[in-house]
Amino acid sequence: MANMNQGGYQPILILPEGTLRSKGKDAQANNIAAAKAVAETVKTTLGPKGMDKMLVDSLGDITITNDGVTILEEMQIEHPAAKMMVEVAKAQNEAVGDGTTTAVVFAGELLKRAGELLEQDIHPIMITKGFKLAKLKALDVLEKYGTDVGISDEKQLQQIANTAMTGKSAERASDYLSDLAVRAIKRVATVGDGSIVDTDNIKVEKKHGGSISDTMLIDGILIDKEVVHSGMPKAIKNAKISLLDAALEVKELEGDAKISIDSPEKMQAFLNEEDRMLRKMVDSIVKSGATVVLCQKGIDDMVQHLLAKKGVLAARRVKKSDMDKLAMATGAKVVSSIEELSSSDLGTAGNVEERKVGTDRMIFVEKCRQPKAVTILIRGGTEHVVDEVERALEDAVKDVAAALELGKLVPGGGASEIEVSRALRKYADSFSGREQLAIQAFADAIEVIPRVLAENAGLDPIDKLALLRSEHDKGKKSYGLNVFSGRVVDMLREGVVEPLKIKLQAIKSATEAAEMILRIDDIIAASSDSGRGMPSGMPPGGGMPEMM
Repeated sequence: MANMNQGGYQPILILPEGTLRSKGKDAQANNIAAAKAVAETVKTTLGPKGMDKMLVDSLGDITITNDGVTILEEMQIEHPAAKMMVEVAKAQNEAVGDGTTTAVVFAGELLKRAGELLEQDIHPIMITKGFKLAKLKALDVLEKYGTDVGISDEKQLQQIANTAMTGKSAERASDYLSDLAVRAIKRVATVGDGSIVDTDNIKVEKKHGGSISDTMLIDGILIDKEVVHSGMPKAIKNAKISLLDAALEVKELEGDAKISIDSPEKMQAFLNEEDRMLRKMVDSIVKSGATVVLCQKGIDDMVQHLLAKKGVLAARRVKKSDMDKLAMATGAKVVSSIEELSSSDLGTAGNVEERKVGTDRMIFVEKCRQPKAVTILIRGGTEHVVDEVERALEDAVKDVAAALELGKLVPGGGASEIEVSRALRKYADSFSGREQLAIQAFADAIEVIPRVLAENAGLDPIDKLALLRSEHDKGKKSYGLNVFSGRVVDMLREGVVEPLKIKLQAIKSATEAAEMILRIDDIIAASSDSGRGMPSGMPPGGGMPEMM
């Protein structure tokens, strides 16, 4: 910026010295390159034949996974535009729980196609306008394309869970695990006009040791705690459960308050009163009819001894989240005052038992009548296997829940993307302005999913895309790519199905991120010299940024 002064130009600095600034096409090219680099990183993990990534952190801890959001969260990405791609994966994961790789790969392809349009001197605003129109059309096409599914369609729900786990390390046990996921969902679902599933009510505990086939669904809650006293029973049938949010011990004095005792008699009276208070607590519990006490706070040694003599099983310092789930599973009420505990506050369970799982002892609260919260205990040979099974099961559970939320599913294998692409090409012909080119670019970009599926399976992507388009032109709308046989077949008949919500959310989050990145034409970054800490991923020129 300059000012005319005595016939010459004198620069006026409005930014600190050393500030790096990238403008116009340089800024856009930079951002698109960074976003494409992120998409390229996770592209090879897409689909049943996708490869895994090994991520090693600064402490040397290893994560082996092909889960898109896990990979991107573990990578130390610094470029601002690249971080926005990570946000796409996080948004997809929070909204649906799966489809993170699809969303990121699609966003990267959208920006690649947008870059080609920018080189033809098409204004970014025209491109984003076309993308917005294409997004709305794509969502509309998918809504009409979906097939209905309900909570009673157990076979289809298991197919959804199976598809979610295909390509992950847990795939070899996918039939068994998908059955567990669907059973867990059916236990906690609230059935009304539609099925509402809160996946937070499905607790996941993991212990390495054993094999994946030892993974089990517990009709109740598993607590990672031991029975507090060795004299207590280790198992109780037809248990009546009391949930206490109060300490079973004498309260300590608050602040600077002190008790002054100046004789042995007063000392004895003090101890007798403390003893009486503790016995009164135990009497209240026994009088209510409780045979199991699960306490969120501490339990005094004396109370433990007295409860053991009464044959009551007790555990202390149970997490609040576990207490809430126990209440849902057993029907018990969480009580804050021991004096007000009554039989109406108690919950029931067919069996409460302490068992050894691996090297730890845990309490199983199981065989609940109509549990609205359940537990899946994951087992596996090593810690890495258990972690990957947990990620696979999380995807399966969230996919089934997402399918029930909208009550619709779509065929997988790239079938839905090809159908959307066909509709968008026809839609683009109804425009005469430059938006037409952007809509066509969107149609080309969405075909990246079947193309990458073919590439990752070692198939010829051009041949397979041509074959897919040909079948869809004949009206075979559910035909997709079977990456195992290399043939284009009916995905609904093959049982390769996905929740509609995953596709809708992937298109929304990817398009919005692409639009936001395209609208940036000026990047101003403070240098490290100016004391503001410039992001090290920001290059001064138009070069490719450092990703890690």
